[in-house]
Amino acid sequence: MNAIFERRSIRHYTSEDVSEEIVDDLLKAAMSAPSACDQRPWDFVVIRDKNTLSGISKINRHAMMLNEAPVSIVVCGNMDRVNGSCGQFWVQDCAAATENILIEAQDRGIGAVWLGFYPVDERVEKMRKVLHAPENVVPFSVVALGNPAEKPVPVEKFDRERIHYEKWPTGYL
Repeated sequence: MNAIFERRSIRHYTSEDVSEEIVDDLLKAAMSAPSACDQRPWDFVVIRDKNTLSGISKINRHAMMLNEAPVSIVVCGNMDRVNGSCGQFWVQDCAAATENILIEAQDRGIGAVWLGFYPVDERVEKMRKVLHAPENVVPFSVVALGNPAEKPVPVEKFDRERIHYEKWPTGYL
Protein backbone atom coordinates (compact mmCIF):
# COMPACT_ATOMS: atom_id res chain seq x y z
CA MET A 1 0.00 0.00 0.00
CA ASN A 2 3.04 2.28 -0.04
CA ALA A 3 2.14 3.62 -3.49
CA ILE A 4 -1.26 4.67 -2.16
CA PHE A 5 0.04 6.25 1.05
CA GLU A 6 3.02 7.99 -0.56
CA ARG A 7 1.18 9.27 -3.65
CA ARG A 8 1.15 13.05 -3.88
CA SER A 9 0.19 15.44 -6.67
CA ILE A 10 3.42 16.31 -8.49
CA ARG A 11 3.30 19.54 -10.47
CA HIS A 12 6.98 20.07 -11.32
CA TYR A 13 9.02 17.75 -13.53
CA THR A 14 12.58 17.34 -14.72
CA SER A 15 13.34 17.52 -18.44
CA GLU A 16 13.89 13.73 -18.54
CA ASP A 17 11.43 11.85 -20.74
CA VAL A 18 9.05 9.12 -19.59
CA SER A 19 9.63 5.90 -21.55
CA GLU A 20 7.02 4.28 -23.79
CA GLU A 21 7.31 1.17 -21.60
CA ILE A 22 6.24 3.11 -18.51
CA VAL A 23 3.41 4.83 -20.38
CA ASP A 24 2.22 1.42 -21.60
CA ASP A 25 2.29 0.12 -18.01
CA LEU A 26 0.26 3.13 -16.86
CA LEU A 27 -2.31 2.42 -19.58
CA LYS A 28 -2.44 -1.26 -18.59
CA ALA A 29 -3.09 -0.16 -15.01
CA ALA A 30 -5.84 2.20 -16.20
CA MET A 31 -7.53 -0.54 -18.19
CA SER A 32 -7.41 -2.83 -15.15
CA ALA A 33 -9.75 -0.52 -13.25
CA PRO A 34 -13.13 -1.82 -12.17
CA SER A 35 -15.97 -0.96 -14.51
CA ALA A 36 -19.75 -1.18 -14.08
CA CYS A 37 -21.03 -4.19 -16.03
CA ASP A 38 -17.51 -4.51 -17.42
CA GLN A 39 -18.36 -1.91 -20.09
CA ARG A 40 -14.89 -0.32 -19.92
CA PRO A 41 -16.14 2.95 -21.45
CA TRP A 42 -12.73 4.53 -21.73
CA ASP A 43 -10.40 5.68 -24.45
CA PHE A 44 -6.99 7.21 -23.76
CA VAL A 45 -4.99 9.81 -25.64
CA VAL A 46 -1.24 9.96 -24.99
CA ILE A 47 0.15 13.42 -25.69
CA ARG A 48 3.83 14.30 -25.97
CA ASP A 49 3.59 17.26 -28.36
CA LYS A 50 4.64 20.40 -26.48
CA ASN A 51 2.30 22.67 -28.47
CA THR A 52 -0.67 20.45 -27.69
CA LEU A 53 0.24 20.25 -24.00
CA SER A 54 0.61 24.04 -23.91
CA GLY A 55 -2.78 24.46 -25.60
CA ILE A 56 -4.45 22.18 -23.06
CA SER A 57 -2.85 24.14 -20.20
CA LYS A 58 -4.76 27.21 -21.40
CA ILE A 59 -8.12 25.41 -21.15
CA ASN A 60 -7.84 24.79 -17.41
CA ARG A 61 -6.09 27.47 -15.35
CA HIS A 62 -4.98 24.75 -12.90
CA ALA A 63 -3.15 22.84 -15.65
CA MET A 64 -0.05 25.00 -16.10
CA MET A 65 2.19 22.05 -15.17
CA LEU A 66 1.46 20.63 -18.62
CA ASN A 67 4.02 23.14 -19.88
CA GLU A 68 6.68 21.15 -17.95
CA ALA A 69 5.28 17.64 -18.34
CA PRO A 70 6.96 15.52 -21.03
CA VAL A 71 3.80 13.45 -21.47
CA SER A 72 0.18 13.35 -20.42
CA ILE A 73 -2.65 10.87 -20.68
CA VAL A 74 -6.16 12.09 -21.40
CA VAL A 75 -8.82 9.77 -20.01
CA CYS A 76 -12.01 9.93 -22.06
CA GLY A 77 -15.43 8.38 -21.69
CA ASN A 78 -16.71 6.86 -24.91
CA MET A 79 -20.52 7.04 -24.82
CA ASP A 80 -20.77 4.44 -27.62
CA ARG A 81 -19.49 1.90 -25.08
CA VAL A 82 -22.12 2.56 -22.40
CA ASN A 83 -25.65 1.26 -22.35
CA GLY A 84 -28.45 0.14 -20.11
CA SER A 85 -28.54 0.80 -16.41
CA CYS A 86 -24.73 0.59 -16.20
CA GLY A 87 -24.22 3.42 -18.67
CA GLN A 88 -24.65 6.10 -16.04
CA PHE A 89 -21.57 4.84 -14.19
CA TRP A 90 -19.05 5.84 -16.87
CA VAL A 91 -17.85 8.69 -14.63
CA GLN A 92 -16.91 6.32 -11.82
CA ASP A 93 -15.25 4.00 -14.34
CA CYS A 94 -13.11 6.81 -15.77
CA ALA A 95 -12.30 8.03 -12.26
CA ALA A 96 -11.12 4.54 -11.29
CA ALA A 97 -8.95 4.37 -14.44
CA THR A 98 -7.48 7.79 -13.63
CA GLU A 99 -6.70 6.74 -10.06
CA ASN A 100 -5.02 3.54 -11.29
CA ILE A 101 -2.73 5.67 -13.48
CA LEU A 102 -1.80 7.79 -10.47
CA ILE A 103 -1.04 4.79 -8.25
CA GLU A 104 1.01 2.97 -10.90
CA ALA A 105 2.91 6.19 -11.66
CA GLN A 106 3.79 6.50 -7.97
CA ASP A 107 4.86 2.86 -7.87
CA ARG A 108 7.11 3.43 -10.92
CA GLY A 109 8.65 6.63 -9.47
CA ILE A 110 6.85 8.90 -11.94
CA GLY A 111 5.30 12.16 -10.78
CA ALA A 112 1.67 12.67 -11.71
CA VAL A 113 -1.26 14.96 -11.08
CA TRP A 114 -4.97 14.57 -11.94
CA LEU A 115 -6.41 17.53 -13.84
CA GLY A 116 -10.18 17.67 -14.00
CA PHE A 117 -11.97 18.57 -17.20
CA TYR A 118 -15.36 16.87 -16.93
CA PRO A 119 -17.99 18.02 -15.82
CA VAL A 120 -17.07 21.59 -16.81
CA ASP A 121 -18.80 21.89 -20.20
CA GLU A 122 -16.50 24.63 -21.52
CA ARG A 123 -13.39 22.54 -20.74
CA VAL A 124 -14.93 19.42 -22.28
CA GLU A 125 -15.82 21.21 -25.52
CA LYS A 126 -12.41 22.86 -25.85
CA MET A 127 -10.67 19.53 -25.17
CA ARG A 128 -12.81 17.85 -27.83
CA LYS A 129 -11.53 20.40 -30.33
CA VAL A 130 -7.89 19.99 -29.30
CA LEU A 131 -8.17 16.20 -29.55
CA HIS A 132 -10.38 16.21 -32.67
CA ALA A 133 -12.62 13.93 -30.62
CA PRO A 134 -16.10 13.00 -31.87
CA GLU A 135 -19.23 14.08 -29.97
CA ASN A 136 -19.61 10.64 -28.37
CA VAL A 137 -16.26 11.05 -26.57
CA VAL A 138 -16.13 13.04 -23.33
CA PRO A 139 -12.67 14.19 -22.19
CA PHE A 140 -12.85 13.33 -18.48
CA SER A 141 -9.40 14.03 -17.04
CA VAL A 142 -5.81 14.68 -17.98
CA VAL A 143 -2.95 13.13 -16.02
CA ALA A 144 0.27 15.14 -16.32
CA LEU A 145 3.31 12.85 -16.03
CA GLY A 146 7.02 13.32 -15.62
CA ASN A 147 10.04 12.55 -13.51
CA PRO A 148 9.42 14.48 -10.30
CA ALA A 149 11.37 17.66 -9.65
CA GLU A 150 9.77 17.86 -6.20
CA LYS A 151 9.07 15.41 -3.39
CA PRO A 152 6.18 16.49 -1.19
CA VAL A 153 6.03 14.75 2.16
CA PRO A 154 3.25 12.16 2.47
CA VAL A 155 0.34 13.36 4.59
CA GLU A 156 -1.58 11.15 6.99
CA LYS A 157 -5.22 11.49 5.93
CA PHE A 158 -6.86 8.78 8.03
CA ASP A 159 -9.65 10.31 10.14
CA ARG A 160 -11.54 7.94 12.42
CA GLU A 161 -14.30 10.54 12.93
CA ARG A 162 -15.38 9.99 9.33
CA ILE A 163 -16.07 6.31 9.90
CA HIS A 164 -19.55 5.13 10.84
CA TYR A 165 -20.58 1.55 11.55
CA GLU A 166 -23.97 0.27 10.49
CA LYS A 167 -25.54 3.79 10.43
CA TRP A 168 -24.96 7.38 11.42
CA PRO A 169 -24.81 7.77 15.20
CA THR A 170 -27.93 9.03 16.98
CA GLY A 171 -27.84 12.78 17.52
CA TYR A 172 -25.09 13.25 14.95
CA LEU A 173 -26.74 16.29 13.47
